[in-house]
Amino acid sequence: MIGRVAGAPIVLTPSSALMAVIIALLFAPTFSGQLGIGTGAAYGIAAVFAVILLLSILVHELAHGLVAGAFGLRVREFALTLLGGHTQMTTAPASPGNGALIAASGPLSNLVLAAVLGLGASVAPDGGAAYVVLYTAASANLFVGVLNLVPGLPLDGGQVLEAAIWAVSGNRRLGAVVAAWAGRVVAVAFVLVVFFWQARSAWGIDLYQVVWAAVVGAFLWSGATQALRQARTERAVEGFSVETLGARAVGIAATAMLAEADAARSVSGAEAVVLLSPDGRPAAYVDPAAAQTVPAAERTRVPVTAVAVGLPAGAVVDADLRGGALLSALSAVSRFAPVMVAVRGHQVVALVRGADVAARLRS
Repeated sequence: MIGRVAGAPIVLTPSSALMAVIIALLFAPTFSGQLGIGTGAAYGIAAVFAVILLLSILVHELAHGLVAGAFGLRVREFALTLLGGHTQMTTAPASPGNGALIAASGPLSNLVLAAVLGLGASVAPDGGAAYVVLYTAASANLFVGVLNLVPGLPLDGGQVLEAAIWAVSGNRRLGAVVAAWAGRVVAVAFVLVVFFWQARSAWGIDLYQVVWAAVVGAFLWSGATQALRQARTERAVEGFSVETLGARAVGIAATAMLAEADAARSVSGAEAVVLLSPDGRPAAYVDPAAAQTVPAAERTRVPVTAVAVGLPAGAVVDADLRGGALLSALSAVSRFAPVMVAVRGHQVVALVRGADVAARLRS
């Protein structure tokens, strides 16, 4: 962490330092040729250029976070990484308008930086180091700003497209799916355009440009695929309920015998039995494996507590929750209780195991 803005930490990951080194290595020969200077000086100027680009990326991410904060969203962190950066927020935008403005603020900040740096280059001595660095940085910010406005996830323009479709259809997930597929189209189109442009070049194919385009295309395709997978996961999560995630359960007094638990489970059609304390709080649940070891002749004399597993206080979720709200509640409780009880009012509805929920999410 190198600082905080609006209460959120700015994280400089080790991979971002690697990105700066790669930028310096790639641009040093260019600066050497343009300025007619030695290798050492060229690498020094390239290092300054790399720092300017890192700061430009940081400004991009800060723009996202500050606009999000203006809409009441809290930012968890700003991070600089190998592939640029990201702004992690604790919650998603509540409306398509907010989402579009938050997304667009990043590339727009790059366009503003491009104008400022270009103005700086225009007043710098023509052909000097300051001119070359400022002009190149302005061009890089212009490229980043325009590229990020292309309508396809994971680019910011894809988030704007997602918000637009959300606004028109009222379905946020539909917007994400369309924007993700648009991102895949953009990824393929970008690689093809660069390849055909290189193929028609009078100087022949520049392998560096082709490899660079392939890396960018792969990054865009991967991000679009991840967004599509996330949209499908959200669709599955929308159908989550305690009935689909847990085992139907019935509650009985903790003073009951095992035969009474058998009868209650048979009458209600439940799969699990939850023991209730005198105040009605779920206190334990019957372990099916342990209960099966008790002979039928002994079940009228064996208390349910003999085959029960205790539940910590608070291992309860609201049975009326659904979708993401239910998943958030289960996640919070699972931090201290691997098994929890879903209740509606004072009635036991289901027994939910954190491991089963995790397996459902993986599938």
